[in-house]
Amino acid sequence: NYVSSSPAVVNGVVYVGSEDGNLYAFDAQKGKRLWNVLLGTAIRVSSPAVVNGVVYIGSEDNYLYALDSQTGKTLWKVATKSYIHSSPAVANGIVYIGSTDGNLYAFDAVTGQQVWRVSTGAAVFSSPAVANGVIYIGSQDDKLYALDAETGTLLWSYMTGRPIDSSPVVTNGMLYAGSWDGKVYAFGLPPATA
Repeated sequence: NYVSSSPAVVNGVVYVGSEDGNLYAFDAQKGKRLWNVLLGTAIRVSSPAVVNGVVYIGSEDNYLYALDSQTGKTLWKVATKSYIHSSPAVANGIVYIGSTDGNLYAFDAVTGQQVWRVSTGAAVFSSPAVANGVIYIGSQDDKLYALDAETGTLLWSYMTGRPIDSSPVVTNGMLYAGSWDGKVYAFGLPPATA
């Protein structure tokens, strides 16, 4: 089975999802499998995020999973209305993830309780970027979105003319995202407030 999920490496452990539906944990030095957990169905693109001893990952069974990083035990899982190719981003105790149901979700990182949900006009394959209290994500509706991380309130959106599956990147006060229109977009961001 193939692997299109990007690995996460934390504290000497490599975490990666697989087409066979398993999330694997390997010793980074020796390559020895520490554990694996079958999550129901294929993990095609979603890549794990590991924060505070918890591994978060989306699956094609429509669920976002939170697993203990040491044992692989499921701590919680929450359903979206369609499969998840987006990779989770975790910030300030919240897990953000897109779903092909057209929504960007915010879940409490400890309990899995939904904090908010915002609908875009189409499927979300893009993975969210979080910076200075703002979530940036692309959608198949041809738009790049900037949303308040706490409330999900739309701050702005930008129409590129083609779907945005690429995951935005924020660095040095700039936001970058690619689009199916063959262009990479760059936006200057306001300075962070203290």
